[in-house]
Amino acid sequence: MTFSALIVAAGSGSRAGGDKQWRSLGGKPVLRWSAAALLNAGAQELIVVIAPDAQDRAAQALAGLSSWRAVTGGDTRARSVQAGLAALTCSADQPVLIHDAARPLLDRAVIDRLVATLKDADGALPALPVADSLRQGQDGRMAGVVERDGLWRAQTPQAFRRGVIEAAYAAWPADETPTDEAVVVDRHGGRVVLVEGDPRLMKLTYPEDFAMAEALLPRRTRIGSGYDVHRWGPGGSVWLCGIEVPHDQTLIGHSDADAGLHALTDAILGAIAEGDIGDHFPPSDPKWKGASSDRFLIHAADLVKARGGRIVNIDVTLICEQPKVKPHRMVMRERIAGLLGLPLDAVSVKATTSEGLGFTGRGEGLAAQAVVTVDLPASL
Repeated sequence: MTFSALIVAAGSGSRAGGDKQWRSLGGKPVLRWSAAALLNAGAQELIVVIAPDAQDRAAQALAGLSSWRAVTGGDTRARSVQAGLAALTCSADQPVLIHDAARPLLDRAVIDRLVATLKDADGALPALPVADSLRQGQDGRMAGVVERDGLWRAQTPQAFRRGVIEAAYAAWPADETPTDEAVVVDRHGGRVVLVEGDPRLMKLTYPEDFAMAEALLPRRTRIGSGYDVHRWGPGGSVWLCGIEVPHDQTLIGHSDADAGLHALTDAILGAIAEGDIGDHFPPSDPKWKGASSDRFLIHAADLVKARGGRIVNIDVTLICEQPKVKPHRMVMRERIAGLLGLPLDAVSVKATTSEGLGFTGRGEGLAAQAVVTVDLPASL
């Protein structure tokens, strides 16, 4: 069964600190999560109801998604919903899912259950039974017990055929404000069915709810590896893993030739499939001449953060005959941990020789390799 959808995103979100539909969750705007979920589930058209001055923000948040249009909402949620309904092009018999932007973790299974239920009902809404015991309160004291049997927590999206919900709103008293569309259809005599909801389909109401939603996001682990080589040349010190090490030679390169940080940067970029260090900092660009490699590393780490991810741990191996790395290893670990905001026990730096073999064994150059584990949010 095909369906259309609308998302109400015109509110101010003041209790959550303002503009919650535009805030980042798992590296994506809150609005984008549910918009993508509805479109991926097969919505033929998606209407996003926004505030009058939010056109640019909506376009940025939903860039790359198709089959959606934005319309301006009203001064209440009910009026915003009616504005969204009026903008639909589907028939009166088409199922329409009406969703709150503040509920981003929308799963395909919930959508499928709602659409299927409309075959035999006038409306459907996802709901969860109330599990906690309930109390009445007065002046800060318990004033009674509310029986929880038969009580349900209503969620969105709520599903109705377009003609049903529009007729129900047309009959709703102008001086009353409904809590949601299920109430409107129920009062109009429609049969609204409860379907199984999803605990992850929580509403972002307060600032602390964002931390809870981040914890509920499905995650995926990515592993990246990096490798770098620089040749030795005349000098009095060498940069390795973010620190300057006294030595009778230096590594030659366009930047500071810190092979350890270069390999680590490439490993991070590899974990998120963002090319390599040369793509982001071309050696042909004179502005990177002599640049400190910690800038490259921080850039790669920022790309991970922009995706809502985090670096879990890193392991760097330096391959050389000289200089001796062990006396400097702890300072290297501390420097990398500081740059990446990692605990020290998540950063490993070690060294090995090549037993006199190859270009490193002959003292012609130094090699470095790195492995990194990155945790990223996955789409529902």
